[in-house]
Amino acid sequence: MNHRKFGRTGRSVSEIGFGAWAIGGSWGDVSEADARDALHAALDAGTDFIDTADVYGDGRSERIIAEVLKERGGPRPFVATKAGRRLSPHLAEGYTKDALTDFVERSLRNLETDCLDLVQLHCPPTEVFYRPEVFDALDDLVTSGKIRNYGVSVEKVEEGLKAIEYPGVASVQIIYNIFRQRPADLLFREAKAKGVALIVRVPLASGLLTGKMSAATEFAADDHRAFNRNGEAFDKGETFAGVPYDLALEVVEDIRRLVPADVPLARFALRWILMEDAVSVVIPGAKTAAQSSANSSASDLAALPAEVMTELRNIYQTRIAPHVHHRW
Repeated sequence: MNHRKFGRTGRSVSEIGFGAWAIGGSWGDVSEADARDALHAALDAGTDFIDTADVYGDGRSERIIAEVLKERGGPRPFVATKAGRRLSPHLAEGYTKDALTDFVERSLRNLETDCLDLVQLHCPPTEVFYRPEVFDALDDLVTSGKIRNYGVSVEKVEEGLKAIEYPGVASVQIIYNIFRQRPADLLFREAKAKGVALIVRVPLASGLLTGKMSAATEFAADDHRAFNRNGEAFDKGETFAGVPYDLALEVVEDIRRLVPADVPLARFALRWILMEDAVSVVIPGAKTAAQSSANSSASDLAALPAEVMTELRNIYQTRIAPHVHHRW
């Protein structure tokens, strides 16, 4: 497993992390045994960066992580969590110092630790990025010793660019994959110049870029790929990267012809992301040990040829960009 510098935090982390949304909820039924096995497999493969959130299964994801890490012992991996989405209604006015402190203290209990490695604002309303008092509150949480670093998880490139104007922001998490290429145009360059770590989520477009889905694929009722295709529950860009499902299936076949016969499409798609050196870590999710192991193996794949990178950019610009580029 290769490692990369995590911004200016002084830490380096595995370039393939573990996205722990799926072991919390909203991805269909995942038993606790499977969830634990998936996390164990990632850690066994050399992953030392875990990304979770307080709302994933209402704390289930955080608690499973704590149990697995306690069971394993040894050096503790870098664990990033998120806060803010517990607000109801989820409005900018709710991002107060008291609310953020309550969320942080709950995550400290769930993760069974005295200090959180990284707390990210969890895709807050855009207005939050124009409220310096929110970032002052996060500075105070660092000073109090409850968190070591803070960052933001964003939906839009513009939100990321605004966030990194605050000197305390250590990381930006954003969707970036073959179907969502806009962040590399400006955000990555600006973040790298400021020493801000970049965390890439939804790297496989909710599974589309595994190449294992078809028009006949069915999803459980509690899987966001069934109930959030049009943004019914949260931003539609989180589900299939915001690309119309039928179109995405067609484009996957265009991409597949560029993939070597002996390389799984998911591994290829993860390696495409790692071609961007501004990326600190990519966090694919996994519901089984086999998925975790397969994700981790992308770190060993050779660099993609320049002509393949060019063709993938052309596919994006002609077929996908009209649907997503202007939105996020």
